[in-house]
Amino acid sequence: MKHIVKIMTLLVAISAFWIGLLQTSIVPHSYTWLLPLYFIVSLGCYGLLMVGVGLMQFPTCPQEAVLLQQDIVEAKEFLQQRGVDISSD
Repeated sequence: MKHIVKIMTLLVAISAFWIGLLQTSIVPHSYTWLLPLYFIVSLGCYGLLMVGVGLMQFPTCPQEAVLLQQDIVEAKEFLQQRGVDISSD
């Protein structure tokens, strides 16, 4: 619940800033209308960056890999007992 409050607060602040720029004419009017587009593009770039960083730092689980290998060996033995050919030709 706290995360949604942060997001809503940020959106309200950005909206207030944008409306303020539209009212005061500090920035040319044609540029001010593009600010939401710039914000969406920036948000997309940030999202892609976070996905890339997350993939680069993907945690490995060596103990889970060992357990998976044991499960594979058990499955192969079970299938061989049932007469299933599991050779990798």
